[in-house]
Amino acid sequence: MSRGVDLVIKVGGSLARDGRLAERLRPIQLLRERQAVLVVPGGGAFADTVRAVSARHGLGGSTAHWMAILGMDQYAHVLGDVFVRGVVVRRPAGIARALVEGSLPVLAPFEWIHDVDPLPHSWSVTGDSIAAWVAGELAARKLILLKSRADRAGVDGYFPKALPSGLEWETLTPDSAEWQRIT
Repeated sequence: MSRGVDLVIKVGGSLARDGRLAERLRPIQLLRERQAVLVVPGGGAFADTVRAVSARHGLGGSTAHWMAILGMDQYAHVLGDVFVRGVVVRRPAGIARALVEGSLPVLAPFEWIHDVDPLPHSWSVTGDSIAAWVAGELAARKLILLKSRADRAGVDGYFPKALPSGLEWETLTPDSAEWQRIT
């Protein structure tokens, strides 16, 4: 396996609401046997909390942006624990190291994103756009957006701008025994 990332899988935060998270994510364990996979978490309940606090206190766009990305870091720790040989990483070097060691890297994106600050500070940027940006930075071949249900198949408003030209992508849901394509 090369040190580069072949496939970036953004795991929607709403999947964590289900007690069957490990079971629903089992195909990732199989995919990583054949290619270099990076998992990028969504924000889920962590970002929802930021949205509520932001609305209640009128937080500025930048404050809410960084807090929501920190929420993604929290979900990364959940996912890192759910996956067999999952390891939380923060930067490209950590991703490469995890892949070489045979682990499944789960990106806690705050440090990397904060250092380079490539995206607008607004709610039009979610984990979907962050995953697209990450896939582009790592020259991945494909991006999968894993959503909890088909009715959550939409992407955020910035996604078309964040998506690198030529990157293959699709949206899937683990609604049934096998993942189903919804875009």
